[in-house]
Amino acid sequence: MIFGKKIKELREERGLLQRKLCAALEIDTPMYSKIERGERKAKRSQIPIMAKLFEVDEKELLTIWLADKVLDIVEEDEDEIKNDAIVYAQNEINSVP
Repeated sequence: MIFGKKIKELREERGLLQRKLCAALEIDTPMYSKIERGERKAKRSQIPIMAKLFEVDEKELLTIWLADKVLDIVEEDEDEIKNDAIVYAQNEINSVP
């Protein structure tokens, strides 16, 4: 949901209409609305297009997109272990040469 919230915020800040984004992403308005509401996930291939339209760093937008995917994987009732899992994953990432 954090990705949807962020792109809605960016769209509103820039005064962009959903239909302009839909045309660039080659999707219909209901699909885009679902992405903003967190009911659907944007595709990885759509991130560069969105970054360009919102005039933001692609890496920043991709980071938020990935974080949203990670949060989806961790169940809400796993609060006690999700931070440990994230730290473990971070340690693995840091250990790769």
